[in-house]
Amino acid sequence: MKIGVPTEIKSQEGRVALLPPQVSDLTARGHDLYVQAGAGRLSGANDADYQSAGAQILESGEEVFKQADLIVKVKEILPPEFPFLEKRHILLTNIHSANDRPQLDRLLEVGLIAIAAEDTHEFGSPNCPLAGEVGAFEGVRLTLAPHGGTGRHFMAHFGAPATKAVVLGLGQVGRGALRTLISLGLDVTGLDIHPGARKQAELDWHHATYRSGEISDLPDLLPDMDLVVNCVLWPKHRDDHLISRADLARMKPTAVIVDISCDEAGAVETSRPTSWADPVYSVDGIRHFCVDNIPGAVPATSSAGYAAALLPHIRAIAEHGPLEACRRNGWLARGLTCINGILTHDEAARVQKRDHVPAPDYLKKA
Repeated sequence: MKIGVPTEIKSQEGRVALLPPQVSDLTARGHDLYVQAGAGRLSGANDADYQSAGAQILESGEEVFKQADLIVKVKEILPPEFPFLEKRHILLTNIHSANDRPQLDRLLEVGLIAIAAEDTHEFGSPNCPLAGEVGAFEGVRLTLAPHGGTGRHFMAHFGAPATKAVVLGLGQVGRGALRTLISLGLDVTGLDIHPGARKQAELDWHHATYRSGEISDLPDLLPDMDLVVNCVLWPKHRDDHLISRADLARMKPTAVIVDISCDEAGAVETSRPTSWADPVYSVDGIRHFCVDNIPGAVPATSSAGYAAALLPHIRAIAEHGPLEACRRNGWLARGLTCINGILTHDEAARVQKRDHVPAPDYLKKA
């Protein structure tokens, strides 16, 4: 199969979908790899590395789309890439189609096969812990006085208390946030609806200034927090919130919200996606950090995890075809978003109120 890796064009996104070791694996299996010039530069892989692994280097993204049948990316298809899409293409990338109607419109219009990589990770995305770690680090930076924060040190000194933080959700993202915050010495509370997640965090961090609680404890905690880190992935169809706009009035004016999950008007009603170029905005005096590609700040590490996670799926698609690969792997099938102009993604259909054929049903009939 002809497999293409274009350079990501999202603002300050340094990741790449495949690194030279994965390219070498695929070319050894007889597949043709096309990589856009400079695609891996920020991830520590130069064009010569890709050529040594057997890839052909092409100068533009348009050329990659023209040559390849399977397009492998990190981020969603952006409008400048819309003209490059063809019906013959198989797209494997993080699509997040539920909240991106223009992109989904284009995918359906073209009639290609699209698979949302974010839904295919059986054990969670390898970039989730990185998002939690880097997001929490940015949150700590924003608690410093020059950035409008409380001016507390993140460690306790001279009888003055450490910065206080609350982490919402103790999954992979939340545990990543805890690793950063607790390692720096903050006074941290972790909240989750699952008793098992709370107990595990207590066992992991029994030696630190850490405590667990239920999500229902959040209203009582908010007024005293210097930093709120949301790691709860909010269902797109829900219209309630863990933190409403009215809650902002109960927070310290120097507090900051870091929404790592970054669902627009999701767990945090006032959240909206931002970029690394302009990461922070204020609502009712409360600063929000809502960058939607946090792992893109550490591309050398995040690309390594992402590429390794995608490789088995790419092998399966290349060797068996996309539909048979989905039939053989239920996790890959979870990401099947559309084919031949038919929407097969349940969440996107529910949020956008579109007709669809559930992926399992389509795969049985196809």
